[in-house]
Amino acid sequence: MLKKICKPLLPLVMALGLTGITAVAAQAAPLTQQSFQQVLQEERTWAGLTTHTLKVGDIEWTYSEGGDKAKPTVMLVHGLSGSRDNWNRVARYLTPYYHVIIPDLPAHGDTRVPADFDLQVPNMVEALRRFTEAAGINKNLNVAGHSLGGAVAGLYAAQYFFDVQSLLLIDSAGVFKTAQSPYLKDPTLLRNIVVSKPGDFDNLMKIAMYNPPFIPTALKQEQEKVMIAQADNTRKVIEQLIKLYGYYTPETFALAAKAIEAPTLIIWGKQDKIIDVNVVPELKGLIKNAQEPVILPNVGHTPILEAEQLVIQKYLPFLQKSVATPNPFAGSAP
Repeated sequence: MLKKICKPLLPLVMALGLTGITAVAAQAAPLTQQSFQQVLQEERTWAGLTTHTLKVGDIEWTYSEGGDKAKPTVMLVHGLSGSRDNWNRVARYLTPYYHVIIPDLPAHGDTRVPADFDLQVPNMVEALRRFTEAAGINKNLNVAGHSLGGAVAGLYAAQYFFDVQSLLLIDSAGVFKTAQSPYLKDPTLLRNIVVSKPGDFDNLMKIAMYNPPFIPTALKQEQEKVMIAQADNTRKVIEQLIKLYGYYTPETFALAAKAIEAPTLIIWGKQDKIIDVNVVPELKGLIKNAQEPVILPNVGHTPILEAEQLVIQKYLPFLQKSVATPNPFAGSAP
């Protein structure tokens, strides 16, 4: 069956930053869940990635890895209800030059946690730190995060500034004074975009992408089934986010952002409906080593899918410059 999927188009499997949407822009025979997973595996192979697992404490991590381990390491962090496959299209351009690690966050994708695991962002950051230590990649790490993954990546860079070489934030979550998006003003609205029944997937695509692509029905149905099966975990994370927005103010968020020492590149979709572009100047002003932000026109919340080549055109030169500049805080961990 997989032979019926046009090989040059097979790598167009895609993932929304808030979800794990996939698509192959070609006609395909009806898919089973097993063959759907085979499509994902084909895409990882195309991106130069292999799948690994690592048990750290009570978390059984699943992650993708590619590139030469002797080269600088880049860790890519996905968003709410997403998975490591969200980054495959970007990773394809990184693996020839860097060592790339893409974990499934706790309670996302194939990473397994206890039922009572605390899914608040600070605890995810702490768990991610334990993962990087166990994987031996915690030193001189280049971290990138999209959406909720941006909040995780940013807090990681703030707490472990002595080990972070560079930071990329793409349509990153945060608590902003200047936010205009209804989802930032009232995070309880995030409950409305959980994919929990047939038809929800189409609604999410319209919100998350400026120009949603055509997705063959077979792939759409299989991906929707995956997301419906993960709906309970998605709801748990959203409830923790709602609590987080209750605890944090723009002022407390600013304290964390100001602790980021690493050179930081900010990339944003101009038509993002979930985390609006109005927050970008505020975010840049908080991060002392932030570069001039890159705003992508006609792009929504998912630049890593809608405009991955534009993302990589900006990210590769930034990375090259960052890894060539030693981290002045290296070795100063308490």
